[in-house]
Amino acid sequence: MGQPYYSTEKEIEQAVLIGVINQEQDEQQVEEYLDELAFLTETAGAIPVKRFTQKLDKPHPKTFVGTGKINEIAAYVEEHEIKLIIFDDELTPSQLRNIERIFNSRVLDRTNLILDIFAQRAQTAHAKVQVELAQYQYLLPRLTRMWTHLERQRGGIGLRGPGETEIETDRRIIRDKISRLKEQLEKIDRQMSTQRKNRGEMVRVALVGYTNVGKSTIMNLLSKSEVFAENKLFATLDTTVRKVVIGNLPFLLSDTVGFIRKLPHDLVESFKSTLDEVREADILLHVVDISHPNFEEQIEVVKQTLYEIDKTEKPTFIVFNKIDAYQFIKKDEDDLTPKTIDNYSLEELRKSWMAKNNLPCIFISAKEKNNIDEFRNLIYDKVREIHAKRYPYNNFLFDDSWKKEIEE
Repeated sequence: MGQPYYSTEKEIEQAVLIGVINQEQDEQQVEEYLDELAFLTETAGAIPVKRFTQKLDKPHPKTFVGTGKINEIAAYVEEHEIKLIIFDDELTPSQLRNIERIFNSRVLDRTNLILDIFAQRAQTAHAKVQVELAQYQYLLPRLTRMWTHLERQRGGIGLRGPGETEIETDRRIIRDKISRLKEQLEKIDRQMSTQRKNRGEMVRVALVGYTNVGKSTIMNLLSKSEVFAENKLFATLDTTVRKVVIGNLPFLLSDTVGFIRKLPHDLVESFKSTLDEVREADILLHVVDISHPNFEEQIEVVKQTLYEIDKTEKPTFIVFNKIDAYQFIKKDEDDLTPKTIDNYSLEELRKSWMAKNNLPCIFISAKEKNNIDEFRNLIYDKVREIHAKRYPYNNFLFDDSWKKEIEE
């Protein structure tokens, strides 16, 4: 008689996604946000199988969506045995409790989902401490809900890290834990600050941008190193710093964590030290995925986040990446409707952006290595400009002969 077979494969959870259409976000925007929420869900390891939306002036104070809609969702969840319900906005502790009483499933909001992905992705001690601190800060006001949650079911998306043992639901213990994590983070921050000072006064360039726009691929290309790059959100959490030499001009290049809409405040606070690379940078390379249909909105999200991190003006250059994946939809000659962003050829887009923004910008494909020499030239010129001001007496060491060789 053979041995019984036991499957060791983890069952992939199915999830439903819920969003609200209101004065701040119309139907099209909500669909776009839910597209991103679906990507976040897949990154966390679940499969989104159904979306629900409702038009409301403002979210329902008790259940986020109205009674009729919540009952409709509950019926679908029960019929299809869905174990995960994800809302596209942060829910209040009372909303979470009320909604969980209706569903016999786990309920997450966008913040909890992002925290879970960060918990999966954290590799270094620094990143783990930052994520754990953000998780505990999120957990504290939701303690009652999490305790009943854990009584019913352990593990799964949204429950990694803090909160896996009943004893840690004690408020005093969690507050003590938060204090210890903050002290630990301050110690690590001091060490990292010392490391930054020890790098000397080299010009610093930081790659910034929305998550999944190709920053790590660009980092690998320029620094000839192997930084982890993957087609998933938040593939890298730790800031990577590399010494790069273009021509014979050295500078420091850093790859920072990607931004996203509605980035949880606790995460921004916890990752302040990681974002110090942005504050201390001399030049920002704002990387944009030009193949994304909503790249202009992503640009605004990054600009707003950068402003919150550091209100000082820095030289910033927009790097439109992924031109190899850009889709141009040609309009019919008989079509009299106004052109949209989809109907611009890459050349038209290049001209329009350079004309209307007065910002240096460049169009590249890091994957296919298109326009990389031009990109290196741009970086070299800007780094040398700052270097010349900082070290006026040794600027003669650098010459541009290498650029002529490239052009020839």
